[in-house]
Amino acid sequence: MLENEKDIWQQGFTAIAGIDEVGRGCLFGDVVAAAVILPMGHVLEGVNDSKKLSEKKRELLFDQIMNEAISVGVGIVNVEEIEAINIKQASRLAMKQAVEKLDQIPDYLLVDAENVDIDLPQSAIIHGDALSQSIAAASIIAKVTRDRMCAEWDEQYPAYGIAVHKGYATKHHREMLLRYGPTPLHRKLFIRKIMAQLEAQENEPQMEQLLFDLI
Repeated sequence: MLENEKDIWQQGFTAIAGIDEVGRGCLFGDVVAAAVILPMGHVLEGVNDSKKLSEKKRELLFDQIMNEAISVGVGIVNVEEIEAINIKQASRLAMKQAVEKLDQIPDYLLVDAENVDIDLPQSAIIHGDALSQSIAAASIIAKVTRDRMCAEWDEQYPAYGIAVHKGYATKHHREMLLRYGPTPLHRKLFIRKIMAQLEAQENEPQMEQLLFDLI
């Protein structure tokens, strides 16, 4: 997973920051991004796309990355901002924040399928979290950070199962939305269409019964 980094090191860059975000496709909660600068040539065994790792493995690698990285930055954009500027721009803003919170200014960015609005040379890599160690490390930091936030949100809104589905549109999450309605941390623009579909599905048996009575 160091092929992309090696190409950039050969060009004379030394401080590469891998950048990734998590929570972009959720119905609930903030979007979180991380930026990670690792030492040149440093290998982190077991690092991969955070989605392919168990929770226990992610937690172990989180601690290792935090201990061995030159610098780690985390950016968080809340639901209010997501609603105001849309999720794509919110994800990019979280990435920019993550870079700006690094203790060391990187000289090159490797970004997972996105561009960061910052004046630094960079490359957007499709599926970068599976192809670049730096991006994979960032994906782990972002994922663990947001999962811990989900555990806190779950205590605020226990009926929704946030700690389990992390805010994604699972069957249980959709059912709880229909039963209890959205919380202040739900992304209203995301769930408007889903709520309409759920309400239509709920009313369908009533309509069928009404039609049967009319026949």
